[in-house]
Amino acid sequence: MIAENLKLVEENIQSACKKAGRNRSDVTLIAVSKTKPVSDLMEAYNAGIRVFGENKVQELTDKIEKMPKDIHWHMIGHLQRNKVKYIVGKVDLIHSVDNEELAEEINKRAEKAGVIQDILLEVNIADEDTKFGLNKDKVKDFYVNISKLPYVNIRGLMCIAPYVDNPELNRHHFVNLRKIFVDIMNIMVDNSRVDVMSMGMTGDYQVAIEEGATMVRVGTGIFGAREYNTA
Repeated sequence: MIAENLKLVEENIQSACKKAGRNRSDVTLIAVSKTKPVSDLMEAYNAGIRVFGENKVQELTDKIEKMPKDIHWHMIGHLQRNKVKYIVGKVDLIHSVDNEELAEEINKRAEKAGVIQDILLEVNIADEDTKFGLNKDKVKDFYVNISKLPYVNIRGLMCIAPYVDNPELNRHHFVNLRKIFVDIMNIMVDNSRVDVMSMGMTGDYQVAIEEGATMVRVGTGIFGAREYNTA
């Protein structure tokens, strides 16, 4: 089932890229594997997936130990400062940086590990009280401040759009993130590499791609409904 789901997702990505006049190679598919067992991840791996996203640090580190070493891991969930030390240098990208204290902790741990950690700035694009992320009006100033940290490399922006039945309802949020992204490009600090817009999930990734997403995070569309331990 996972292989079949991936085939459909791939077809959808290619269709959205064609509609937007983009190259398929411009979009990275992140298989969001939170709550899923390693056997499911291996099924996706065997179908060609090499980029996985996790929401919880413990689950992420456990799976890193059990899965093949050529996987690119992304931390896409809210990250607490006291958990930073467990993932810096082990993940390709941290998607969810939205405050200076967290960025400074990542910088500190990256220096200690002898690495430069790639991060994204999370934007609360719809101003939802229930979600983390920077206020849209504060992203540029935050970018300038965080760009001064020597062991942190800001690669771009991430957002989690509202859950909607009609993906068209989120198009304007993706348009707005792209506007902020362009603003950031215009004030880029020397030696920065800003080239990532992580936006779009199972319900709306095709619209996100049409509006410029370079990374889409698809979980349910690949693995089916999430599995939570209710014990």
